[in-house]
Amino acid sequence: MTDYIQNNSVTSFKVVRSTPASRIGSIIGLILLIILVSFPNWGDRATIRLFVEIFYILALAQMWNLLAGFGGLVSVGQQAFIGLGGYTLFILTINFGIGAIWAIPLSGLICALISLPIAFLVFRLRGHYFAIGTWVVAEVFLLGFAQIQSLGGGSGKSLPIAIVKSISDSRAGREAAIYWTALFVVVATIAIVYFLLRSRHGLALTAIRDSEEASNSLGVDNFKAKLLVYIFAAFGTATIGALIFLTKLRISPSAAFDINWTTTVIFIVVIGGIGTIEGPILGTIIYFLLREPLSDFGTWYLILLGATAVIVMLKAPQGIWGIITNRFDLRLFPVQRRLKLKTDK
Repeated sequence: MTDYIQNNSVTSFKVVRSTPASRIGSIIGLILLIILVSFPNWGDRATIRLFVEIFYILALAQMWNLLAGFGGLVSVGQQAFIGLGGYTLFILTINFGIGAIWAIPLSGLICALISLPIAFLVFRLRGHYFAIGTWVVAEVFLLGFAQIQSLGGGSGKSLPIAIVKSISDSRAGREAAIYWTALFVVVATIAIVYFLLRSRHGLALTAIRDSEEASNSLGVDNFKAKLLVYIFAAFGTATIGALIFLTKLRISPSAAFDINWTTTVIFIVVIGGIGTIEGPILGTIIYFLLREPLSDFGTWYLILLGATAVIVMLKAPQGIWGIITNRFDLRLFPVQRRLKLKTDK
């Protein structure tokens, strides 16, 4: 709280983050979370599987948005960690007998360690060279895993039935367990990103995104901040990758390291609103609303998605959520600090 006296009145300023919209959004979000937690008890299997896909795509979008939208690290090679996470899960469950659910976060931790030397390599690049470098790294992993015959080589490998049944003896039980795991992952991802951006490290990331030179002159350790966010994004992306291929029960290099994983989340973040937590949520909803009716049109489906992204980038560079924020000053996940003015005579 800061006070000053002017014209015999006391003016107080208070730094706040929450807004009436964010408080209402918190209540609605809590109600929605309760409904989603109970959904496997009354929902049909097809919708459960759709929700699992929505959850892990949204979590991937949040990770890429943290990396590019807040850290300024525009990567087109995050499929490297999706594939690494998936293959690590297969190795842990098949070769070491670790339970499938427990192998998901452990895969993320192992891949976070692997990301450290990768970061020192790609951080030597800047701008579009960094983006191309991350894609090259993903292609190297694709070619490398295609040569490992114990993991199926280029044709891939399926999870043994014993590992699948270790999750639950019944199919409904397995689908419910994977659903709740996916829900936990996406909620944890959003929560961690939110609290990270509210911290001093998040403030440093925002400064780096806006201007590296200015943030460096203010004492921000740009390399350390970027390294931490890169490792965390690798951990989150690999964890999600392990979850993805646990749901698919089969993995292959072409599927694990497919660049379409990254292009999909880029599309979601761009049309939703890069640099916001709400943007990827809105973008994921739009993506699935477009995908369901348009997926039967073959290549036209991809053309329509690309055209949508181009139109949004031209008309609303900040994304659809940016239009909503500018018009209605609506923030469901407020991370910026604001001065609230109160005047007492």
